[in-house]
Amino acid sequence: MAKHRRTLAERLHARKIKKPPTLIYWILGYLWRLLYFKKLGLQVDIREDPRRCKGPYIVVSNHASRLDYIYTGAVLLPHTFNFVAGYNEFFRSHLAFIFRLLQVIPKKNFTPDIYTIKEIARVIRSGGRIMLFPEGMSSIGGGNQPCAIGSGKLLKHFGVPVYVTKISGGYLTSTKYCLDERPGEVRVVVDALFSPEQLKQMSADEIQRALDLAIQNDDYEWNRIAKVSYDGRGRIAHRLHTLLYRCPRCGGEFTMRGEGETIRCLGCGNGARLNADYSFTPLDETCVLPETPRRWFDEERKHVYRALLDPAFCLTERVRLGVLPKFEPLKQLATSLIAGEGEIRLDHGGFTYTGTKDGEPFSFHLEPKLLPTYGMCTDVSRVYTFFNGEFYEFFPETECVAKWLLATEELHRMHGGEWKQFPWADTYA
Repeated sequence: MAKHRRTLAERLHARKIKKPPTLIYWILGYLWRLLYFKKLGLQVDIREDPRRCKGPYIVVSNHASRLDYIYTGAVLLPHTFNFVAGYNEFFRSHLAFIFRLLQVIPKKNFTPDIYTIKEIARVIRSGGRIMLFPEGMSSIGGGNQPCAIGSGKLLKHFGVPVYVTKISGGYLTSTKYCLDERPGEVRVVVDALFSPEQLKQMSADEIQRALDLAIQNDDYEWNRIAKVSYDGRGRIAHRLHTLLYRCPRCGGEFTMRGEGETIRCLGCGNGARLNADYSFTPLDETCVLPETPRRWFDEERKHVYRALLDPAFCLTERVRLGVLPKFEPLKQLATSLIAGEGEIRLDHGGFTYTGTKDGEPFSFHLEPKLLPTYGMCTDVSRVYTFFNGEFYEFFPETECVAKWLLATEELHRMHGGEWKQFPWADTYA
């Protein structure tokens, strides 16, 4: 009988996570400090030092960008941490080895994952420390989203001290719309958040709300005061239209174009120069602009919400379908293997994919309350979700992802989903 060849997924879930190897962690951590702290202008304010804690503890942080391991783990050396990272990232060749070496814990984002909870428990029982980004995904528009469903429950369950790192300037250094690094300045504040006694006294919902408040951040608002300049190398507005797709003056959708240092509506000419501090300078006195890119993004959310009040609301898009490999990791920075093509549809009934996979007809459907949002592996060019525990990535033919993201999140909330908007948000104004 032929020996069964275990898939990457089977091998991943067979792992029993340990504390990371100290010497290797230190070598890499201090190397990252040497390479990045000065380059990115990192400034650290430690108000309550978790390194004084003798036993296990958890650090939570806002998820500013893909460089957050530097702003959190490297800041708190010589302590070592087991990071929690997106499950699908373990299938990419340039990350898989280092993630396994450093005992990173996989998590299927925006869907329940028992394995993750078990392995966090294993690390804490062994006296280890956990690094969590409870938003589940790095910032899309420059500020943070509410923490993922169950974050408060998780912290209460483990009952160990919780510290917080708050990152400002991290998104401006590495945005979601363009993958360039833009050195300027990043400020990190480290503080205590919850003691074990507080976690016992608070409900899971109270912990969740306090967590949202603790990591609340808007890099654009922060920099209206800080006035830090970032080196965009002449490309600071490059592909900004993938987020800011709706013209604030004429209302045209997908008419904006971000190139070089300028974003402009191809329909009416409305637009601005994006300065080194990410402030806007209007192209002329007739231009209509929100105060910051984040506020522009929030205005798009409001417009989408109003459109959803129509029961006939519907979005459709042709896509290529990506899946994770079974046996060999993805090469050349790929995020999935193209396995089919078809159409995605979003309406008040939920999200539906209809098309092919592996040469056969294939479709699936998710009700709105089961789909709080999408994951994004890199930039705003594609999204992913999980269905029956399997990863599916969608590559649309047009630059429509931002609108799909906003519509999906608001449909989830409108139809009784558990992932609520911040109480202080004015999305529905």
